[in-house]
Amino acid sequence: MPRLPLIQNDSTPSRAQELLGGVQKKLGLVPNLTRVLANSPAALEGYLAFSGALATGTLSAAAREELALAIGEVHGCGYCLSAHTAIGKRVGLKEDAILDARLGRSADPKSNARLVLARTIALKRGELTDADLRAARDAGVTDAEIVEVVAAVALNVYTNWLNHIAVTPIDFPEVKPGVEMSEAHASSCATGACGA
Repeated sequence: MPRLPLIQNDSTPSRAQELLGGVQKKLGLVPNLTRVLANSPAALEGYLAFSGALATGTLSAAAREELALAIGEVHGCGYCLSAHTAIGKRVGLKEDAILDARLGRSADPKSNARLVLARTIALKRGELTDADLRAARDAGVTDAEIVEVVAAVALNVYTNWLNHIAVTPIDFPEVKPGVEMSEAHASSCATGACGA
């Protein structure tokens, strides 16, 4: 049972109605997260503006989805893992890339460096060492990408935490935090790849 109302398009103040209508037009649906955000039209507008601005940055849609998956797993956000798994598939991520992103890794060295950086930012609450940044830069991550990784972490912390607080009902094919992760770890250990 959600702890914050899911605002409906026809029962909202005009600004929230307008924003939810824009979401409907762009996505063809209105995800429950945006309905929760519509409790504050200012918060919904801020989320949409921030997300929209990052879509014009240097990171591809697939890279942004990988980052969202990594941070969703760090925070155990079932809603975000479900949503970003579905969206990730729409932007071309394969199942193995989705699982790898959740584990904070990628076969591509630069993508891997971004994912490691994002997880490190989240886990260290932004208190990075010079070595953390050097590792990202040595893998080819640009300063613009570093800033956008920080922005992606911040945006996803916002949605992860709001979903935890609101107990947002999942309206995508459900993905549970950690469940597939333990299976992936067992699978990689069976091949000797886990190192532990």
